[in-house]
Amino acid sequence: MSDHIVIVGSGFAAYQLVKSIRKLDTATAITAITVVTADNGDDYAKPDLSHVFSRQQTASDLIKQSATEFAQANAITLLNNTRVEAIDSTGKQLDYVNKSSKGTLQYSKLVLATGAQAFVPPFTGNAADEVITLNSLTEYAANQDKIAAAKSVLVLGAGLIGTEIAMDLSIAGKQVTLTDKATHIMPSLLPEILSASVYQTMAEHGVVLKLGQTVDSIHRHHQQLIAQTSDGQHTEYDVIIAAMGLKSNITLAKQAGLTIQQGIVIDSHLQTSHPDIYALGDCAEMDGQVRAFLQPTMLSAMALAKTLTGNPTPVNLPNSLIKAKTPWFPLSLSGQTTRKDTKWEIIKTESGYIAKAFDPQTNNLLGFVASHDQQSSAFPLLRQLQ
Repeated sequence: MSDHIVIVGSGFAAYQLVKSIRKLDTATAITAITVVTADNGDDYAKPDLSHVFSRQQTASDLIKQSATEFAQANAITLLNNTRVEAIDSTGKQLDYVNKSSKGTLQYSKLVLATGAQAFVPPFTGNAADEVITLNSLTEYAANQDKIAAAKSVLVLGAGLIGTEIAMDLSIAGKQVTLTDKATHIMPSLLPEILSASVYQTMAEHGVVLKLGQTVDSIHRHHQQLIAQTSDGQHTEYDVIIAAMGLKSNITLAKQAGLTIQQGIVIDSHLQTSHPDIYALGDCAEMDGQVRAFLQPTMLSAMALAKTLTGNPTPVNLPNSLIKAKTPWFPLSLSGQTTRKDTKWEIIKTESGYIAKAFDPQTNNLLGFVASHDQQSSAFPLLRQLQ
């Protein structure tokens, strides 16, 4: 069998890999690539989903290239709206099904770029299944009209995505409530002193913040959704959106017998426990971490493209710069920003914050957060990180 790379998934990771492979291909040696995806396969910028409301964008506005255009531009075979049912790692083939047919696809190398799905707890109540998630263009397309018509919105989850969505909805004129069992905003990214400043800013802009609380049940009463929170209150909303974190899509990998933990376990070459199967993006776990940000995915895709085209290349993931799309309180951060034993140096100026986290023993820089106009300090600080 001639070399044939099959990629499962059509998100940022999958399409970044396709583009990286094509950059390495020569005119006389074009690698055969087939992409199989359960979605439509359109190429879009997923981070833009965080500010579609204030920009009054529809799902179609976010598409950079249609599925057909992307396939033609990158000389790939695209099986869209197609679900992979099983992987035979011994026979190096997969079974797929779509509306019109079932089939089997042979591969020489297989890449799982199956991404992640939004986590939604098992709420009680007759409207528990009406909670919206916005982790893909397909999900937004299915719910955009409902959100556009809503006047009041409850956002579940005060992490990065939930905070971005809450701000954007408020800018769009919605009455927004943000709730989380955590007691402060973006608890996995910000020290409490900066989280408190973000909290104050959001409150000043009219966002209702219910932190340190959980939603126990969701019921529908006529046109309204009623959420009962752990403080005993019952509040009506038009729409409820869950942004409570992501779970790696590992079902296929588990069926194929690959090693999985939080995600699909890979080594420095992005190889799974099977030598001809690789994993990339939000579904992949390296050194005990799922690195669900753009920079590590881009670097991983470039390294994997070299490996798949005959030049085995390990990926070296440096500290990633995270840029929060929080318009009222723009942030850039990196490193260890929530360790309890760090020594913080925080400078507040009229143009924003610069917060540096140091190791109390060695005084080495461990992490930093820069806000507003002080974000220009981010790249020099990034170079100083261990």
